[in-house]
Amino acid sequence: MDTTAGMTLSAARPAGRRRRPRPLPALTTLCGVALLAGCAGNPPSALNPAGTGAARIADTWWLLFWISTAVVVEVMVLLIWALVFRRGNARVRHGQPLRFVTIAGAGLPFVILVAVYGVGLRDLAALGDHPGPDAPTVEVTGHKWWWEVRYQGASGATANEIHIPVGERVKVRLRTDDVLHSFWVPQLMPKTDLIAGETRETWLRAERAGRYRGQCAEYCGTQHAHMAFLVVAEPRTDFDAWLTRLNAPARQPRTAAERRGQQAFLQGTCAACHAVRGTGAQGQAGPDLSNVGTRWSLGAGAVPNDAGHLGGWIANPQTVKPGNAMPPQPVDAAQLPDLIAYLRSLE
Repeated sequence: MDTTAGMTLSAARPAGRRRRPRPLPALTTLCGVALLAGCAGNPPSALNPAGTGAARIADTWWLLFWISTAVVVEVMVLLIWALVFRRGNARVRHGQPLRFVTIAGAGLPFVILVAVYGVGLRDLAALGDHPGPDAPTVEVTGHKWWWEVRYQGASGATANEIHIPVGERVKVRLRTDDVLHSFWVPQLMPKTDLIAGETRETWLRAERAGRYRGQCAEYCGTQHAHMAFLVVAEPRTDFDAWLTRLNAPARQPRTAAERRGQQAFLQGTCAACHAVRGTGAQGQAGPDLSNVGTRWSLGAGAVPNDAGHLGGWIANPQTVKPGNAMPPQPVDAAQLPDLIAYLRSLE
């Protein structure tokens, strides 16, 4: 009875009908494309260190990688040996398996783990060795969602951009103004968490000049992904010149459009939250804009710093970075080009 039913069902199936393709190949292809897309551009990588701190992390990572690779190769060789060469009635001497398991399964892993633990302790001690009292000191405060940067002994401030001299250790004092953040420059130093009510310390040292992207590495709210910053490592003379500009008043308007833009800035709502050194704008709620024209981005990495994006940011920043603390600005359309010209002139 069962056989007949099975034959009936088989006969009812069309002869040319094909099986549905399994979704596994398509899913595998999609995952591969996604992985390749993640390799686009030039993202900062801890495996491409530019400083002594990140170099220690990279060395430890490669040490663990090659140990893991050796273990995988050993396991596969033993598996192939067991499947291919040990078939049949091969004799095993008494005590041989126990000796092999003791040495390869317990003794060797113990030695490797102790060695890796010792390397880790050495690196932790080196990373925790903060620079001396004469080192340049940068004070960084995390906000939702941008970074306030001040230099010890300097009166000015900037945002989302840290300048350091090449080849020197720079002490970084970290605070948060609201929630938990995490300060991370993958090519220079491992992460340091910012905890409310505490002042944490880390240090940065770049062995070569360049621009190194940093990022908040702890989820802190809606715009966590747009809380980036830039570390600019430059020769000592350029760094000293940067500090001098940070102490000086902001650049004065030189054109009629810039002068009109300055008046629009000071008489509007902008000056209530932002500061521009040397003017009546002394707001503290938002970033200092004294050098906003030269910054690498707007909104802590949200959009490029150009005239078009700056106009959109002024008119309605919520469309650019939803949830940020800056409300749409009631700027007259006739004044907006002048305001953009003034802000872009601030260097």
